[in-house]
Amino acid sequence: MSPGDLSEQLEVVFDEGAALYRNTSLCLSTERPSAPPPKTSCFVHGLFGENRLRPPSKTGTTGTSQLQRPSESKEEEGRGGRGEQEREEVSSNDGGTKDIDAASSTRDAQSFQTAEGIDGAASSSQNTQPVGAAERAKPDTSSRLLTKKQLSDMAFSIRELSKKLGRYRLRLDIRNVFLLTKVHDSSLVGHTRSLAEWLLSSDSGGYYTVYVEETLKSNRKFDTQGLVASDPSYKGRLKFWTTSLCAKEPHLFDIVIALGGDGTVLYASWLFQTVVPPVLSFSLGSLGFLTKFDFGDYRGTLRDAFDRGMSVSLRLRLEATVMRSKWGLRQKQRREKRLAEKSAEDGHLSDDEVAVEEEEEEEDPPPDLVHELIEGKNTHYPEQTRDILNEVVLDRGPNPTMSSLELLGDTHHLTTILADGLCVSTPTGSTAYNLSAGGSLCHPDNPVILITAICAHTLSFRPIILPDTTILRLGVPYDARNESGGWVSFDGRGRTELRRGDFVTVVAGRYPFPTVLPVGRDAGLGGEDGDFDGEDEDGGEAVREDWIDSLSRTLNWNERKRQKAFK
Repeated sequence: MSPGDLSEQLEVVFDEGAALYRNTSLCLSTERPSAPPPKTSCFVHGLFGENRLRPPSKTGTTGTSQLQRPSESKEEEGRGGRGEQEREEVSSNDGGTKDIDAASSTRDAQSFQTAEGIDGAASSSQNTQPVGAAERAKPDTSSRLLTKKQLSDMAFSIRELSKKLGRYRLRLDIRNVFLLTKVHDSSLVGHTRSLAEWLLSSDSGGYYTVYVEETLKSNRKFDTQGLVASDPSYKGRLKFWTTSLCAKEPHLFDIVIALGGDGTVLYASWLFQTVVPPVLSFSLGSLGFLTKFDFGDYRGTLRDAFDRGMSVSLRLRLEATVMRSKWGLRQKQRREKRLAEKSAEDGHLSDDEVAVEEEEEEEDPPPDLVHELIEGKNTHYPEQTRDILNEVVLDRGPNPTMSSLELLGDTHHLTTILADGLCVSTPTGSTAYNLSAGGSLCHPDNPVILITAICAHTLSFRPIILPDTTILRLGVPYDARNESGGWVSFDGRGRTELRRGDFVTVVAGRYPFPTVLPVGRDAGLGGEDGDFDGEDEDGGEAVREDWIDSLSRTLNWNERKRQKAFK
């Protein structure tokens, strides 16, 4: 059955008794999608499918098998063959070979996208904000529109794939390299220039197109003109990226090389809100929880990764959506109307206008936020969605008093929180703001979401850890004392004000964050099957700085003077 036939015959029906993933954000519509949802070009979703990672054959082969990624759109065929189906070799870390078959139309990815395309079209048609024709035609791929079962299946598939990828070397067909660095740090700009020059030269052993940030085009230390003048072949292969290019064509890049600290890796997650290329990060910052490679040997590291393959770990990202209250929108429109109708003489409302205002408030009283969210009625509309790697923080902002927040999990009201704010963190972000607020440390392989209050006004509130399939909603009640109920930020960026009745939906993201690890090191506490022998497949010493070592190295975790023994 073709995708076109599927879109004509498929009908999604939600059982009233089933737990919907984000029922308050589902907007009913009788319109059917005009076109089938587009195929994903995500690196991770390309590995989903009916034929998953398979164990080696009993006969035992020594060659490498092939991984075929979905073909890109026709408009990309002119980009140096990017539109052709690429071949990727996969070999196991134990010396054997294993197959990965990623069909261009995978079963799992299609099931997610079909549901998202239908719900997304409905959501766009009912959005109270003006939306352009191009945006209405684009299907919504938000995880908040999935059912509970779809969300669980998606999270489980990503976790299983992440475990299996740790035992493989993925030999990618690298053509376009994305360089990310701190442009305001002159020392890192110099390192970026050296790396770009090496990648463009024949010494790298490949023919790569290198993308650097557009602000470096006029940077004196990077010296774009001098770099291009040193070799005529560099001119067509040194290009510059912008934030809009990352948002529109993330699949253009085969790998991201980050030079900096953990903040630089977080910026990579911010740039690539959907499809994320594998991220290889060099440690040139302060701490280095997410930076796994030493820049001193970047030539050997990159040659080994490009030629022999790389080990990839998938990290959970959360999808946060700001939902605006339609009641609050009506109140705002009324205020603007009253301001426009003010008396031209004294600039104050007349007695008749005051009476009309009181009458309107009686006819449309403020609802109850918890009741709205549990009932799942169409009372809110989505304003913006962000995928985050560390945490979503809702704080009181410039308000001098504490915030009152409602916390709901799935369709249940968990608690009302009186605090300076709330931190919802991924396992990766457990060592960031979550740690400072008194939250638990959590290994990045755990499928959980961490919730920690910021300066809670109770002695009984303690941090809690929930499964990553939980639907969280953090809202400002309609009876909050301050009209500006708080501010929400995403990985420390994009601060947005929340008013009475607004809330934020936090769910497991559809697009995980693939990080490149040194071969022979996994993200766990030991090797495969508990084997922590300290040697890689070639018999040499492997770098085995696991998560516990990074805690001791960066945070001096549980270090104290040893207790004296009795004599």
